[in-house]
Amino acid sequence: MTKLVAIDIGGTHARFAIASVTKNRTITLGEPETLHTKDHASFESAWEAFSEMHGGKLPPAIAMSVAGPVGGEVIRFTNNPWIIRPALLGDKLGAKRCTIVNDFAAVAHAVACAHEDDFVHLAGPEDAPLPAAGTISVLGPGTGLGVAHLWRDGKGSYHVQATEGGHIDFAPLDQIEDAILARLRKRHMRVSVERVVSGPAIVDIYETLAAMEDKAVHVLSDVDIWKAAAEGKDRLAEAAVERFCLSLGAAAGDYALAQGAGGVVIAGGLGYRIRDTILKSGFSDRFIAKGRFAGMMAKMPVKLITHPQPGLFGAAAAFAREHRS
Repeated sequence: MTKLVAIDIGGTHARFAIASVTKNRTITLGEPETLHTKDHASFESAWEAFSEMHGGKLPPAIAMSVAGPVGGEVIRFTNNPWIIRPALLGDKLGAKRCTIVNDFAAVAHAVACAHEDDFVHLAGPEDAPLPAAGTISVLGPGTGLGVAHLWRDGKGSYHVQATEGGHIDFAPLDQIEDAILARLRKRHMRVSVERVVSGPAIVDIYETLAAMEDKAVHVLSDVDIWKAAAEGKDRLAEAAVERFCLSLGAAAGDYALAQGAGGVVIAGGLGYRIRDTILKSGFSDRFIAKGRFAGMMAKMPVKLITHPQPGLFGAAAAFAREHRS
């Protein structure tokens, strides 16, 4: 059995956990620790803080998920000042083996390796599992919109492909979405899908609906709007969340078509928090509404992954795959 440090770094939080990988690649995560990136001057500083929690001794292996492109000499983050130089991690941290993957590639690894019980039904045939062979599209709205896909050969092997699919052009499908697009174009030369299908996007959706009703509203943060909708305190906030679910369904269907998928997985904390709303919304209708391919889309399973730490679990899974021996 191999012990390693699994790490999931975003703009706001860095999560750490001790993971175990058995010879047959069964992965077990220890209790995760969440550190705020603003509280640490560097990744090495956060590593030292986690090390102190474990008596100053950590396994000499690292599996890291980062919110950004990987593969270069330097990893930079959009929303925190940390810089990571992969080539120096061994000397600085005493790591003999290291795997670094994009954050949504890690989520796709988690989808590939998670147990069937880690998924709940969102759309399509309720009793249909995710395909054992072929492509599965994976997307998750959060601060942005993460998109990846994985391909399984039906014999236990798989391949993950990270993408920047959240940055494709947004395609409005009705007059309300035309209005949302028009509002966004006043600030952005180009409007991508994640401008509408992400956590912060709920503000523009909300304010567009208010303007269409000629209704004056207080300036609210995205957190305030999501909370007001969840508590049933604001009819306009509830309508904005419904509209968000419609756009999420349309985008999920588009990615499935573009990637040749036989199944789709929605990931992330936001999707999990509004899962009941998604089920009651027009998400499924929009997912299916692909013209001549509506019949095919109606047969496609759409699931939500409920694993509590897909980034950490997926990073460990990527490590197990890279270091099979």
